[in-house]
Formats: sequence, structure tokens, C-alpha cells
Amino acid sequence: MPPVARFGASESHLIICGDDKLAYRVAQELTTRYRERVTVILPSRRRGHGPDLERLPGVVRIIERDELTSQAFTDAQIASARALALLRQDDVGNFHAALRARELSPDIRLVLAVFSPGLGDQVRSFFPDCAVLVGTAMSAPSFAAAALGEPAPSHVRVSGRTLYVARREDAEPDQVLCGLAAASGSAAPRLLPRDEQNADLVLAVANGTPRNPLVRRRNPLQLAGRMLRGLVWHRLGLGFAVLFAVLVAGFAILVIGAGYGWPNALYLTMLDTAGAALTNPTLGGPEKIAQTILTFDGMVFVPFVTALIVGARLTGSIREKRPSASGHVIVVGLGRVGTRVVGQLHDLGIAVVAIDRDPEAAGVAVARRLGVHVVIGEIHREETLHAANLRTSIALVSVTSSDEVNLEAALHARALRADLRIVLRLYDDDLAERVQKMIGNTVSRSVSYLAAPAFAAAMLEHQVLRTIPVGRQVLLIAEVHVEADTELAGRPVKEAERPGETHVLAVRRRGTDLFDWSLDRNYQLKSQDRLLVLATRAGLGQTLARNRRPAPLTVL
Repeated sequence: MPPVARFGASESHLIICGDDKLAYRVAQELTTRYRERVTVILPSRRRGHGPDLERLPGVVRIIERDELTSQAFTDAQIASARALALLRQDDVGNFHAALRARELSPDIRLVLAVFSPGLGDQVRSFFPDCAVLVGTAMSAPSFAAAALGEPAPSHVRVSGRTLYVARREDAEPDQVLCGLAAASGSAAPRLLPRDEQNADLVLAVANGTPRNPLVRRRNPLQLAGRMLRGLVWHRLGLGFAVLFAVLVAGFAILVIGAGYGWPNALYLTMLDTAGAALTNPTLGGPEKIAQTILTFDGMVFVPFVTALIVGARLTGSIREKRPSASGHVIVVGLGRVGTRVVGQLHDLGIAVVAIDRDPEAAGVAVARRLGVHVVIGEIHREETLHAANLRTSIALVSVTSSDEVNLEAALHARALRADLRIVLRLYDDDLAERVQKMIGNTVSRSVSYLAAPAFAAAMLEHQVLRTIPVGRQVLLIAEVHVEADTELAGRPVKEAERPGETHVLAVRRRGTDLFDWSLDRNYQLKSQDRLLVLATRAGLGQTLARNRRPAPLTVL
């Protein structure tokens, strides 16, 4: 076992467990944005992102341990640590490690990465002072928004209010809280511009008026036509349509040929279909024809409808939607991220076709349960994309865990459709930036990049309530508890803001239970007040630094 560097027990630090991209991003946030001292526990400093972690200036120690045992935490000096982040890709292992850590340091703050939302809810209630975050849940809205051509996920629920992100022209002026971003000549927008009137993207408060940004691009007649086509062209739906057409024809013969009024014609049609027709040789020709076709049609129609309903209930044979004629989104990869993206698009009412090479992938069953058509095949094969109706889709989202596969999907799709919107999950930032510049109508997203700010802030005990991805950047909505004897205490609200970096949305005064959204900017902040701030990552770091008590002077 390699020797462990030690420092004074009173020296405060943070512990991160993991060596993947998320662990590196969180360590980078803590060391560069917040100037914190970080200890990292990982299997090997030579594998994964171990070399990158070792080069971060704020990482004071790296401890190599294959398992997160009690001895590993003792070597990391957990007794002097303020927070512990468990970021390894194993929910049960992280939970077990959290139990060990609490035995050694009952008051330590825990931050857990979980991948099962159900387990996450249980873990959060099990440990006091514990933040449980799901990285895929944070990133999926950004992938879905990018696929639909939206600049950011639409709705954010914060402190009893629903806020929404919209283009300035789509928001009511009296509902706008602040500007979020302004377009620029480069690929990256300017976040929280100093002159808010120049912001193309704004944050507004919802007042009950429907504001689904997808409404403006979805025609109700097209949606109805799509549903009708889905029914008619299904193998069972086509048979139903033919039999129903015969009923309509019989009804028309009774009305037009035999001269019955429509109530009597409908009455006779229903009885004849049910097999209650009475023979009468004296009837006219049209009545005999109508009675004959309705009786024989009814002999098939009633059992057919029964079989259709029972088959759908027992086997789900008609639940799976075939690729839409147009307007659907193709999602490649049904892992954790892909499954969430499919679910969110489905919830928005957007038609989806999913592609995965593995028929046993966990997301395949979920997608089929939602009625999403799944194509099993290799993405580099042209027939796979044709089976997903690439020609008539509006976007392709490739979110597998491999940069190579995602890039391959983009290049194949672009070769077949030059105008297709493409959204990629890429881990390599330099590659992502160059792909966006070189391949038109393409955007890239990183799960770790979108999730890391929330994990880092949670370790500092400042609750990041929501993240708002804008392009490849992130804005944070955070709750900051004003501490006594800090730079913020005693200052007016307007001095807590930094143009272009931090905006105060609301204040909860000491002793009250609700946030004041129509606050007075000249109100002087007091100890134990709570601020709801919208900030860039750098802006939040500065706000937290101003809310930190100065270190006591040492008398020599």
C-alpha cells in the first residue's frame, strides 16, 4: 500500500471518490471556481482521469484504493473533511460507502451520485444532511431541448413558482424576471449580459397562460392526420377500417337508396350488424342489399373488434408506434441518458423512434412500454437509419457512452440528410467544439459538464436548486444562506449582484417562510436571510466567497 501524505487535522478539505469524467469535472469546479482543497480516492492515478486529477492545482492528495473501505476513509482524514462526494458508477457501492463514512464522521455532508431515481429518493430520506443527485436527470432536458431546436429546457419549478425559459419575443414583458443570454458571433452565447435588454433569451415567471414552446411548430391537423394514418396503416387497424367502411356503405344505401330517415337508417344498421335482421321477400332491392352486406359484415365486425381489444390488452400488439410519416426524433442509444431523453420527448407529445444495437438493453423495454418504436441494429448501417425513417425525421440525438459511435452516427446521418438537426453526447470537449464548428446544424452536450456545477455546489452546502443549460454552458439557480460577519451581511440587495454574473431573483427574510419576488433592491441583507440567485458558475463562486467569514488572525 503506498504511503499517504498527511496534513494537520484542523485543515479543512473535501473528499471526492471516483476517477471518471464527472469526478474530474467536480474536482475542477471545486479547485478552480471555489479555491477548495480536495482529496481524491481512486483505484489508480494512472488510469481513467487519474492523471488529469493529479494535475489540478487544488488537489492536495490522491489516495489509491480499489475499495471504499473504512481504512480508505481514515487515510483520507475524513474526520477533518467537510463533505464527501461518492461518484462511482455503482448505486449499491455508493450507499455502502456512505454508511461506512457516517460511522467514522457522523456530521459529514454526503453527496451521492445515483443512477436509479427510485433508490435516490430512499437514500435521501435515510441520511440527514445528504444531497442525492442524478446526473442523467440533469442533462436529459438539455438533450431534448436541443433536439427540438429550443435554446434551453423550458420550465423550471423553484420555491413554489414555475419559471420558464423563452425567447424574448415569446414572453410577456411584465412576466420577465431577467435576461439569460445574448447571441454572439461565436458558438457560445453570452450569459447574463450586463445590458439585459440585449438578451435574446429570458427567464420569466408563469402566470397560468399555456406557454409550451412546441405549440408554435405543431399543427393540430397534422397531429390528427398522423394519428389517423397510424390507425389505418396498422395491420389490425386496416382491417377495422375496411369493416367499418362496409357499415357506412350499408347505412348510406338505406338512406339514399331506400329513402329512410337517418335515425331509422342508423337503427336498422345497428340491428342488422348485430344479426337481428328479419327476412322479408317483399322488401325493395336497396333494402335487401343493405341488409345482406350489413348482416355478413356484422358477423366479422363484432368478433374482430373483440379480438382487437383483447389482443391489445394482453399482448400490447398495437401499442408500439411505427415510425411517423414525418416530424419524429430519432434517439440512438437506450442507456441511462437515452432512456430519459426518450421519456421526456414522449411526455412532450413528440413522436420518437429509438435505435440500439442490443435488444436486451434496459431502455428497450422502457421505450416499448411507452409505445415507442425501437429499431435494433448497428448505427453505421444505412438500412438501420432507413428503418427509423431518417428521411422524414426532424432530428437525430446520439447519446451512447462512446464518442466514436456518436460521431459515426452523426456522419452517417449527415451523409443521408444534409439538413438534419443532430445532437451528440461527446466527452472530449475539444472534439465537441470542433465538431460543432465544422458540421452544420450540429450541437454537442456533455452529461458531466452539465451536472458537475450542481455536485460541486452541493458539497459546499449551498443548495443548487436547478441548472439551466444554455448551449454548452450552464446557469445555476441557487439558494444562499447569508452568514453573519460576511461581506454580504449589511449590504443592500443590489450590491449582492454582479452584472453579467449574478442576479438576485428573490429574498426570504429572516423569520419568514416565503420568498419575496417583488423585493426592494435597497433592502439591506441580514444574517439568516436567504437569497435565491441566478448565476454563472464563476458568479456563484464569487457570491459564496463574499458570504464566507474571514479567517481569524493568528497572533505571533
